[in-house]
Amino acid sequence: MDTILEKIVNRKKQRLEELTKNSIYDFQFTIADFEKNIDFSIKKPSFYDAMKKDGLSIIGEVKKASPSKGIIREIFNPIEIANEYNDIVDAMSVLTEEDFFMGKAKYLKEISKNVDIPLLRKDFIIDPIQIYEAKYLGTSAILLIMSILSDKEVKEFYSLAKNLELDCLVETHNLQELNRALDIDVDIIGVNNRNLKDFSVSLDTTIELSKYISKDKILISESGIFNENDIKYLKEANIDGILVGESFMRSDNINSLAKSFKKAFEE
Repeated sequence: MDTILEKIVNRKKQRLEELTKNSIYDFQFTIADFEKNIDFSIKKPSFYDAMKKDGLSIIGEVKKASPSKGIIREIFNPIEIANEYNDIVDAMSVLTEEDFFMGKAKYLKEISKNVDIPLLRKDFIIDPIQIYEAKYLGTSAILLIMSILSDKEVKEFYSLAKNLELDCLVETHNLQELNRALDIDVDIIGVNNRNLKDFSVSLDTTIELSKYISKDKILISESGIFNENDIKYLKEANIDGILVGESFMRSDNINSLAKSFKKAFEE
């Protein structure tokens, strides 16, 4: 049987085929048409700089659902969530995967018009056209997942993103994937504490992999972060930032929770 990750990727391939026949935009879903419609004069804030700054950088995620938890936020207003994030986090991750996370490309487009912090397109990127689409939607960075891409694809996508003035958060789950990312010399490394095959979560993943990451790289810990103790534990790994979705989406006060994370990191 296919893993959840394989199901997501297979469905993404189908989605891309469908979009080439029935575009959701007022132009054709082709690289040429995106190039014509991207306003390259608009400069978005740097995701890299937001992660590189002193202290704990927080990426707040706009996420309605996930395959492992189902619906996370019943009343889901992306703009309201984004506005709440805008005043407290350093960057924002916006889910655009439709079938398993209930995201939409239009959420990213709308949010990009309403906030002034860097945005990360959170999706399963398997084709160059998605990178052009991300630029059109107004993001500052994209996610590249090592476990679903070959080294050749990562190098190609990474280079293309840089040419489009997009940063890349390159996600790893184990030492093999980390070594591949380091060989490609990426500058922002994400360690996902969630195993995408069985969805188990352990912060030890960040602790262990951090031992192999030099200080000139930016290290972001992703998934399974819920409280101040998690932050204090991850501080041992010399992380630069965290990506938090579920705990923020379930919180009645995102601002207060984010402040508690930053305070814990400073102690």
